[in-house]
Amino acid sequence: MEQSFGTVLKEWRQIRRMSQLDLANEAGVSARHVSFLETGRSQASRGMALRLSEVLQMPLAESNRLLTAGGLAPAYGQRAAADEELAPLDTAMRWTLDNHAPYPAMALDRHWKLVALNGPAQMFLGPMGLAEGDSLIEAMLDRGDLRAAIENIEEVEYQILSRLRVELAHLGRDVVLSGLIERLSARVEGYVPPAQSPVILATRYRMGGVTLSLFSTISQFGGIGEIAYSDIKIEQLFPADEQTRAVLMAMAGQ
Repeated sequence: MEQSFGTVLKEWRQIRRMSQLDLANEAGVSARHVSFLETGRSQASRGMALRLSEVLQMPLAESNRLLTAGGLAPAYGQRAAADEELAPLDTAMRWTLDNHAPYPAMALDRHWKLVALNGPAQMFLGPMGLAEGDSLIEAMLDRGDLRAAIENIEEVEYQILSRLRVELAHLGRDVVLSGLIERLSARVEGYVPPAQSPVILATRYRMGGVTLSLFSTISQFGGIGEIAYSDIKIEQLFPADEQTRAVLMAMAGQ
């Protein structure tokens, strides 16, 4: 069943916990106009629909849903991977991954599935049975060997759960993420974080009798109108101590 423009608008206004007056003030219109848009008494122009989606910080796919619900053409594309218009984005992603060597780096989609890995990431994750197409979160939840390889697994799962909740809040709704959050919540139930958080939250992996400590940075593309790449996260891992740095350098033959 197709949803009306007003239904989608109201859904997202409620997701962002905004009143009609709040939304109206941010969008520069009257609360009465927002009310009329939600009830269908008024029709939104393309400019108004895009302005409302911007104020509500709607993901690109949801902005398209709002537009099409109002009988307007979608604003953002979702092209095939081989589309030549995506080549600069793919090149930038690969360049970022490759130039992070000798340290691991990977690209992840919105569900934490591995999209691409640099050479060090393949060497690091390969022995754990992880490759492109696998979900890091599902592997952590389902595989006892992977959980056993992470010394501070409860601390890591607790932090990942926090990140997933932030990501879901941005996306508004996502069945897969909601399911992962539910499973992780059950897993960390009863875990009490330390009174004082560490300066660096490093994940500690056991590999061949050695503990490797790694922390990460996460970046995303900005200023793009392509749905698939707007969800891509690039995670770059860094050594948290000298031993880890030396092992990663040795693995890369440096």
